[in-house]
Amino acid sequence: MNRYLKVISTIALVAIIAACATFYQKTYQIQENIAKGQFDKADKLLEKDTKWAQNNNRVLYFMNRGVVAYMMGEYGKSINYFNQADYYIEDYSKQFGWEALSLVSNPMVKPYRPEDFEVIMIHFYKALNFIALNDLEGALVEARRINIRLQQLNDKYKDYKNKYQRDAFAHNLMGMIFEAAKDYNNAFIAYRNAFEVYEGDYSELFGLSVPQQLKKDLLRTAKLSGFPEEVTRFENLFDMKTPEVHKNDEGQLLLFWLNGMGPVKSEWYITVTNFGFNNGLVALGNPELGLNFAYQASALSPRERAAFKNLSFFSVAFPKYVERSPVFRSGKAMVKDTIFTFEIAEDINKIAFQCLHDRMFRELGNALLRVATKKALEKAVNNENENLGTIVSIINTLTERADTRNWQSLPYSISYTRIYLPEGQHTINLNFAGEYVNNNTIDVNIKAGQTTFYTFHTMSSKTMN
Repeated sequence: MNRYLKVISTIALVAIIAACATFYQKTYQIQENIAKGQFDKADKLLEKDTKWAQNNNRVLYFMNRGVVAYMMGEYGKSINYFNQADYYIEDYSKQFGWEALSLVSNPMVKPYRPEDFEVIMIHFYKALNFIALNDLEGALVEARRINIRLQQLNDKYKDYKNKYQRDAFAHNLMGMIFEAAKDYNNAFIAYRNAFEVYEGDYSELFGLSVPQQLKKDLLRTAKLSGFPEEVTRFENLFDMKTPEVHKNDEGQLLLFWLNGMGPVKSEWYITVTNFGFNNGLVALGNPELGLNFAYQASALSPRERAAFKNLSFFSVAFPKYVERSPVFRSGKAMVKDTIFTFEIAEDINKIAFQCLHDRMFRELGNALLRVATKKALEKAVNNENENLGTIVSIINTLTERADTRNWQSLPYSISYTRIYLPEGQHTINLNFAGEYVNNNTIDVNIKAGQTTFYTFHTMSSKTMN
């Protein structure tokens, strides 16, 4: 019984951590300021919240600080914050002691390990920061790291690998950066890679077609690179002519539109049936979801194994995403009487849902083992002391929570358009339509023969159900 008392004491301490509020509810004030574009307030709240920077959520702390600093135009600071987030992600694998504790509580006690796409978005934001600092080489390094990092992450998984294995927008962004540096050969290669991923992975997984602007960029850089056969091939494939190369006294504006806010995590409960022991294994599953898992019975003590035989079914908590639909569904930029339509290049919302779905099948087995261990402990203690067993049951109920932490300041989607303009100062009118119409203006300084990058974020989202 002493052995059980030690475990129960540990669980009781963790129960305090496992409060019913989701991470979204706990950090609502900061996230609300970010969503309203009140970055000064969000930055001050983050600065005051020293505990967040030091606890198991520190990765999320630095991710959010990085976004806020970027939106405030403090690009160097933003890069430093994202570097710190990246450091703690790499350090996550060294935290072995939390795994055992999470088996008798829940994953919230462990340092937060970002979803794979969240790791990738760090490099996207760092690329935007380097672009803003006119460091195209630094931006290119980050854009290249996106697909390298995706491959590294996926190589770790033996089963149920991510379907999100290549990032089309990363290749597209690389092409834009190469072209801005007048490296048309590498720009063409990057655009071609982007086209292949959009046409294959993105079309199938996310219902996202190849942007028309990418087709134009691909044709133009093929021509500038001196690849007539590629020009002919893609003109026939796209059923369009290669755009004319613009005048030397013009510059380019690449305008990114970050729309809405990405999803937040909640939780749902999966009912799991205990199919009993067979050949030294205990079998668990959910026939409706097609889930089947088996564990070595030797992992349980004799008392726990005996108690577990009487356990017919139980519920396990797992995270789920709740979509925050953007208020605006379309956008356009207007220069005098000319209209340039924004095209979606990255659907972060759909990528998030896909990554979590793939992870669920990889990690649900661990979640089942966690609950099974707790339930078996509860049964074993109850057999020796009914009152103590009741206490364990209550604690198990309190601690059975999904990990609802996530990077909530990401946009819902990324769209873009390319505009050619004469050298000089220009006012661009932006129009966004959806639940209502929103009009804005931005001022840009265009230099002949150069590419100017500009990012605009509309954060309005519909109320979550």
